[in-house]
Amino acid sequence: MAHPEPLRVSADDDAGPLAADRHWRARFMEHLAATSNISRSAELAGITPARAYKLRRTDTDFARQWAAALAEGYLHLEMEVVRRLREGDLKSGEGDKFDFANAIRVLAAHRESAARGQNQVRDVSAAEVRASIDRKIEEIRRRMERDKARKEAAE
Repeated sequence: MAHPEPLRVSADDDAGPLAADRHWRARFMEHLAATSNISRSAELAGITPARAYKLRRTDTDFARQWAAALAEGYLHLEMEVVRRLREGDLKSGEGDKFDFANAIRVLAAHRESAARGQNQVRDVSAAEVRASIDRKIEEIRRRMERDKARKEAAE
């Protein structure tokens, strides 16, 4: 998949020479929601990750949007793992074996931040979101075990 080119930095923005055009926030949030990749989202928005982090520390609305975008990105990643398991898509884009065990570890490691982001998007407690994520991860683990057992039985 080709990545769009980063945007040019605009010197006429009120934030000085590192400023991007006035639409950088929307592009940053869209890419963050799609990928959960802060560095790449900043690059595509034409800003530095440091600028994004600084704004997150100083602007509560931006911080809320950031958390919601990360939560959405987390769900996209989770659904990609589930899709791969359902469809038997066991290869990466480069033809290598998709690393489901590592993907599940990453999802488990980030479930707290996803829960916080989901809590900000909907009026749901963090405990409810964590429980929902835990159920999904357990479902993925069980599916992987069943697939492994089927493969071993077939061999």
